[in-house]
Amino acid sequence: MQERQLSNRRQFFSLTAKTAAASISFPYLIRSTALGKSRSVAPSNRVVMGCIGLGIQGTGNMREFLRQPDVHVDAVCDVRRSQCEKAKQIVDKHYGNEDCRMCGDFRSITGSDRIDAVLIAAPDHWHVLMGLDAARNGKGMYYEKPIGWSFAAGQMLRDTVKRYGVVFQFGTQQRSSRNFRYACELVRNGRIGKLHTILVGVPASVAFPDQPAEPIPDGLDYDMWLGPALWAPHSFERCRPYTSRPNEDWTRNYSLWYHISDYCIGFIGNWGIHHVDIAQWGGGTEQTGPVEVEGAGEFPKEGIADCAIRWQVENRFDNGLKMIHTDNVSSSKHPDQVPGFSQGVLFRGSEGWVCVNRGKLDAHPKTLLTSTIGPNEIHLHESSSHHRDFLNAVKTGQQPACPIDVAVRSNTICQIDDIAIRLGGRHRWDPQKEMFVNNSEANRMLTKPMRSTWHL
Repeated sequence: MQERQLSNRRQFFSLTAKTAAASISFPYLIRSTALGKSRSVAPSNRVVMGCIGLGIQGTGNMREFLRQPDVHVDAVCDVRRSQCEKAKQIVDKHYGNEDCRMCGDFRSITGSDRIDAVLIAAPDHWHVLMGLDAARNGKGMYYEKPIGWSFAAGQMLRDTVKRYGVVFQFGTQQRSSRNFRYACELVRNGRIGKLHTILVGVPASVAFPDQPAEPIPDGLDYDMWLGPALWAPHSFERCRPYTSRPNEDWTRNYSLWYHISDYCIGFIGNWGIHHVDIAQWGGGTEQTGPVEVEGAGEFPKEGIADCAIRWQVENRFDNGLKMIHTDNVSSSKHPDQVPGFSQGVLFRGSEGWVCVNRGKLDAHPKTLLTSTIGPNEIHLHESSSHHRDFLNAVKTGQQPACPIDVAVRSNTICQIDDIAIRLGGRHRWDPQKEMFVNNSEANRMLTKPMRSTWHL
């Protein structure tokens, strides 16, 4: 068994080595056949991209970039060979050639002189290491949420992105939705009076039974999939791609690693970051954080999954604002909710409320929904395409919709909320020093151990 695994890995990484060597040996040239649908855009004006992580989310992002006339996708990377091959087929079909490179090690992309920018859409425990290598090699990055599974790692990513001056776009694409932006502008411009409470409801993680160890399948570099996470025996469910099977409910369609804390802090962060980010945007707190965190949660009592399946956390800011972060079952029962609310962001003020979710915008009074934001009022960053917004930032050097400082601040709330419910009770947080106050136990939880050979 071990010999077969090593053989599979050697075969896959021989391809990686060849592509890495090619990226070093050949000058930056793009064949005329690579123009494809972007034929009207001069090569000198195009952004050459590499895509890392080609599950459903990564492939969807890659397709969005392929739709942009000034993008050329040069290479794809995944530790699962079948995912790589599918992505290459999509790219090659788009350009009408067979030039797309494949690799199994992300460093073949982040270290390539041919690449201007990268898409990072691997599992959460890989996000920061890939982002750090991209920044150190001068690559702009479209970086899927969340920042990662360690608060301290996110701090280092922020410092590195700023040190190297690369463009960073966080994958909180709700910022490029008119409804979310408009809801936040209504709140920021005082249409609901003084904002005092924000209720955030998101899907919860799920419990899952223990899984028996299974042979590593051909075409999967499992050691690379684990990367910095602690070693664990392979099972299909542990590192299952985000795919569906017949007769399964939606919770099973999500990869199980979302609900295992070695790879992700669960939906409190992976899903929660979407709505917490909007809460920060509308609350005007996106460059700071709470000063006190108090909450409780429920966790699976057995099985392989160990992330919160119920929670309610109250984040208190120094201006008196409360942000209540809950799972969507708890939010539907919260006294601050409005009828029908369970998921999304509900802003409550002294003179009304605004509620926003994907495909939904509501308010009281209803006249708020036809209110016009005047020319001298607060207008937030306007974007109708998160991917286009990123490319514009790469070309102009201007800030995208969700840059690194904002991303880390919102991600921090998810991280400290998770710590708060694991410890229980009330905890003070210093948003300037970015640490818990007089709480060594909570501060130790801001970082995570990494498997040897991998480090920040």
